[in-house]
Formats: sequence, C-alpha cells, structure tokens
Amino acid sequence: MMMTLRGPRLMGLSLVFVAAMMLGLPTAVPAADKNEIVIGATLPLTGMLSMMGAEQKWAYEQAAADINAEGGIYVKEYDKKLPVKLIVADNETDAGKAVAAIERLVKVDKVDFLLSDSTLPLVMPTAVAAEKWKVYYHATICLLPPWQEQKFKWSTDYFFDGAQATAVPFEVLDTIPEADRPKKLALLAEDSTDGRILGPIFKEAGKQYGYEFDYEEPVAVGSKDYSSQILKLKSKGIDGAILFAGSGDCVTFVRQMKEVGLNLKYLHGYKGTWGTEFWNALGQDAEYILADGFWSETYPYPRAEEIGERYYQNFNKRSVSIGLFYALCQTLFQAIEAAGTLDGAKVREAVLTTEFKGTVMGDIKYNPDGTAVFPLAAFQWQEGLLRRVYPFVEGASPVLIAPPWDKR
Repeated sequence: MMMTLRGPRLMGLSLVFVAAMMLGLPTAVPAADKNEIVIGATLPLTGMLSMMGAEQKWAYEQAAADINAEGGIYVKEYDKKLPVKLIVADNETDAGKAVAAIERLVKVDKVDFLLSDSTLPLVMPTAVAAEKWKVYYHATICLLPPWQEQKFKWSTDYFFDGAQATAVPFEVLDTIPEADRPKKLALLAEDSTDGRILGPIFKEAGKQYGYEFDYEEPVAVGSKDYSSQILKLKSKGIDGAILFAGSGDCVTFVRQMKEVGLNLKYLHGYKGTWGTEFWNALGQDAEYILADGFWSETYPYPRAEEIGERYYQNFNKRSVSIGLFYALCQTLFQAIEAAGTLDGAKVREAVLTTEFKGTVMGDIKYNPDGTAVFPLAAFQWQEGLLRRVYPFVEGASPVLIAPPWDKR
C-alpha cells in the first residue's frame, strides 16, 4: 500500500528539511532521488607535491571510471547500483586551503565520502576537518603513529609501517658483496614533520642490521645550496647515504654532489627520487640512485600489470604510486557495497571488518584501530627505468653499485 502525506504532516517534514538546510546540517536524500555516490578529494595538483597529486588524481579517476563501467556500486539501502561522481579540488599543497576545500566539498558539494590527500602535513588537518563534519575519510600517505594518536572516529589510514620501511635500505645493502659495500653511511632527513619522525627510526633500523651512521644532519627544505653539507660528507669519506627529501631538493642535492665530486656508491632516496620528473631533470646523473615506492606493476596481483600499462599508454612513463591509490578506491567501493548504505559510520565499520581480496595491492585487512599496512618497495634507476630491487620476489633486479662520476 502506498501512503500519501498531506496537510500538517507534509508541512512538518518540509519545515524540518528547510530548518536543517538553514543550519548547515546534513540532509538525507530520499532513496528515490539518490542517483549517484558523491566522493570528494582535495589534492596538491599544484605546488611542491603536484607530482604526487597528479598520479593520485589519475588513479582515483580510473577507479571511478572502472566501477561506473560496471554500472556503479550496488547499495542495498536503495536497491540499485549507483554510479560514482568524483569531485577533486586543488589545495595547492597548502594545508589551510586543503581544509577549506574539505569544507566546500561537505557543505556545497554534499559529498558522501572523502578520499585521501597527500602526505602527513595535508592528511592530518583534513582528517581533523572530516572528524568535525562527520564524513568518512578513507586516507593514506599519512605516517601511522601521528594518525593513531588522534584516535579518529571518522577516518582510516592505509600506509606503510615505519619499522619495515626504514629497514629496506639495510636489507638491500646486505645483498651487496661486503667488499663492494659502502663503508661510511650518512643519514640526511629533511627538516619537516615526516623527516623528524622517520630519522630516529632509520637509526634504530640500522642498528638492528649492524649499520651505524657516520654522519647525520637535517636537510633544509627548499634550499638552493647544499654544497657546504656535501663538502662535509666528502671530507668524512662518506660513500653511502639515505636522503629523505622532496623531489626538487633531491635534484639540487644530486647536481651539487656531482659539481663537488662527491662519489657515493649507494644513494637511497626517499620521497623525492621516484618520479619520472626526477629523471627528466637529471638525465644520466640519476642513474644508480634508489627510490622508495608504494607499489609495482610487476606485483603478481590482479590488474596490477593492466593498470601500470594503462598509465604508461597515457603518459609514456611508469609509476610506483598509482596502485596504492587505485586500491584505496577498490576497498572503499567494496566497503560501501558490504555496508549496503551510504551512512559513513557504517561504511567505516565495514572497512574495519571486511577482508579485501585481490586488490592491485594484494589482500588488505584493516586493524580495529582503523589502520592497515603494506610493505614499502625499493627501486633503482637503471638505464632510464625504475627497476624494482625490493621486495626480493620474482621480477626483482639486483642492485648496482654507482661508479665514480668520472667513470660513468
């Protein structure tokens, strides 16, 4: 039987709806009128992190297009498949603008869910904003300990474990014959929140593998001159280093290494050496430099190779990040279907209780505290390509020792 609302009852419901809108409160959309799932993201499409933001946006768009090609996500509450509408706002690599963008996405665009921003300085404040507006925020690229301290109820965090990630250089170094292995190591972590957190963890990981740093100094963010620091490395006989810094800073550092004549057998970059732009800026001088990476198309997971090839056909370059962002969408889409609703709290609960099988990152399982982890990979620039050297599974290449600059 169909019930028709008339008179005072209809007027009462209308007044409640209007009042909610005037107060800026969320207003439920009747099931018959809900024709799409609106997912928002604020990303650094310009500014210092634009390289990361561009790959993130591409992966989000591909995942949305792929699920829409299947008719969308089935939501039991509406008894139909709903397509995904993705709205991306540029925050210009500015935390204040990222928070403002979140507010617009929630209040103006009426998003149902939020996808991750990039790196801790942007993800943390946007997670706080999502908490304020009570919109579920499916996040990544945020170091786990700072996120866990906040005890967020409206977000989750999928990222690498610090202990595993900082152990990678030492596992790779152990594969080099001892006679060829660097004898004196330096730790150069940028003077940022991430750098200050990871620096001590690198030192602890080194001790566990029997390595100690002979030189340690923070790297200034955005500096145009690292020559005095590089001269110190040269005077101390440093022949291996871990460099945690942004892309532009890494390019400057390597250029000035060559100018000063600092020969490092092993340079393992974190954060700033993985992008094709790094190679384009340095050319052959990027050879032998290592990079971290979130993902590899050589992983034996469903669609990993396909997604990697699709990206290559679009941009004529490879990526070590897009799989992470694509998988983030896969888990959110599966959680929405598992929850059978667009209620953010219930979808978050589904994320915590669902075992996500066969994503492009492999199988993913979240912990009760809202975190999930993946192993960080390592790559090396060899003949103009980033070749995976870690994990040591099928498809990995042996790491190469860098010869002196004048012998390349």
